[in-house]
Amino acid sequence: MDKREVLRKLPKVSELMEEDSIKVLEQQYGRQLVLSAVREGIEEVRRLIERSLEMGFEIQADEEDFKREALERTVKLASRYGSYSLKKVINATGVVLHTNLGRAPLPEEALKNIVDVARGYSNLEFDLEEGKRGERYDHVRGLLCDITGAEDAMVVNNNAGAVLLALSALASGREVVISRGQLVEIGGSFRVPDVMAQSGATLVEVGTTNKTRIADYERAINDNTALLLKVHTSNFKFVGFWSEVKIEDLKSLGLKYGIPVMEDLGSGVLIDLAKFGLPPEPTVQSSVKAGADIVTFSGDKLLGGPQAGIILGKKEYIEKIKRHPLTRALRIDKLTLSALEAVLKIYRNEDYEKIPVLKMLLKSPEEMEKTAKKLAGELKKVVLDEGAIEIMDDASAVGGGSLPGVELPTKVVAIAIRTLSPDDLAKRLRSARIPVIGRIKKDKFLLDIRTLSEDDLKVIPEMVGSVL
Repeated sequence: MDKREVLRKLPKVSELMEEDSIKVLEQQYGRQLVLSAVREGIEEVRRLIERSLEMGFEIQADEEDFKREALERTVKLASRYGSYSLKKVINATGVVLHTNLGRAPLPEEALKNIVDVARGYSNLEFDLEEGKRGERYDHVRGLLCDITGAEDAMVVNNNAGAVLLALSALASGREVVISRGQLVEIGGSFRVPDVMAQSGATLVEVGTTNKTRIADYERAINDNTALLLKVHTSNFKFVGFWSEVKIEDLKSLGLKYGIPVMEDLGSGVLIDLAKFGLPPEPTVQSSVKAGADIVTFSGDKLLGGPQAGIILGKKEYIEKIKRHPLTRALRIDKLTLSALEAVLKIYRNEDYEKIPVLKMLLKSPEEMEKTAKKLAGELKKVVLDEGAIEIMDDASAVGGGSLPGVELPTKVVAIAIRTLSPDDLAKRLRSARIPVIGRIKKDKFLLDIRTLSEDDLKVIPEMVGSVL
């Protein structure tokens, strides 16, 4: 088969641009975007033809077939080019704090406050009472101090930045003593020692991987020691022959030698999770009460807020941190501040049921059973005889480097389609108008009820129907 003869059947760009369906796309997305999609659609068909000929296949298609194929590809490409890359997805994985899916969903109050602040101008760094320049941290400082009991507080863009900034301001060119068992790796292969090293501080490791005593810290102290640092291992746990030094004991040692104590809590939490039947996690309040001079933690993990690194503690150290040049590079923006303020107000008012993360973690078995039956019923109407829908027991994870090893009993809705493998179904649902991200287990595609909202229950059947 002559390659040139076959390729001559491909439609021209100008020809496709005159098609009614393309003109509709042009009105929706603009001429330039659609023109690019048309060119790429034709090029995709060209590559398909060339590969088929190279493999020895005989091509029976005519000009109309090629035009139809190019139009179909153009429509998909234009839709892809015209949609946002960062978009809403439905998290049906059961991982509550899924880092790849954006971690904590925000409360409605936070969303409303973001819109109000973003729509126009704001008093980000303007003191309305005095009529002069203010400080952006003032919008959350009072709330953080009220909730935690700290003397002062500030916020940067994430917790790694908070640790980097605190060490840069308080320990650059000097030594920081830390337990060897607390030199953890966080997400994306970033390691706490590497982050700390960028501060200019010298890390002095003490103790062993599984056991560190107060005497180990004391032996390492010298005239060049700037900080005693404790890092909470929030993304893994020790089991067996293990012990670490309490923050209270570190504080006593720090007072003895006049050295401040810093604790990085990682996934910070502001309420006692044990009261709700979850495994205990050290609260920010307990660290402050124990005497930590500086405490750092994340805003978008167990706190359930936006991505942020929160630094609080003794006023003299917070003031020093604020004056460091890195503060400008790591500062928090107005949208994050507006969201964080709304979330902190919820905590101050103890309206915890308004925090989506806490609501998901505390879902009852009865609630999930009811929701699973509702979703399964709607999916059966969509799948019909093409497959099977089944409700099963399984386990969810907290995720986000929080509460390691904790499995939360859950209900899942399993979808099996006769003509599709679980992988094929997962791929199709990832490509849906609103992507649905589930998990595959024992050759079944699962939708975990724990991480689904009421709105998700309405959308999932529609998306499944669209990909079938």
